[in-house]
Amino acid sequence: LQKSLNEIFGPDKYSEARKEVLTNMFSRPMQMALYFCTGVLENETLFRHYALNVPFYTHFTSPIRRYADVIVHRLLSASLGASSPIKMEKEAIQKQADHCNDRKMASKRVQELSADLFFSIFVRVR
Repeated sequence: LQKSLNEIFGPDKYSEARKEVLTNMFSRPMQMALYFCTGVLENETLFRHYALNVPFYTHFTSPIRRYADVIVHRLLSASLGASSPIKMEKEAIQKQADHCNDRKMASKRVQELSADLFFSIFVRVR
């Protein structure tokens, strides 16, 4: 998609803006990634990463950014034997994952509404 967008727009002064608007519009319908505890889900096909086409996938970043990443780091450390197992039942981990998903979706919605507002103002002014 990105390659097609790059090829379709010419070198005029508005081409980059048109590409940004379309990229934003095309990416909105994509399903957001969700945090979940694998011990709670029985259907392993739900572990699949659609875009990467891999059957099992875990994503995490620096644990200073999100609480979900702190939990993943702790679980990974325990599974590698570098630390003791965390003292949380899988249902409690899933409850934390659900909370993180709720907060992430609320944040995304506010971001989208803000972008819509500023885009509307931009169009109105132009």
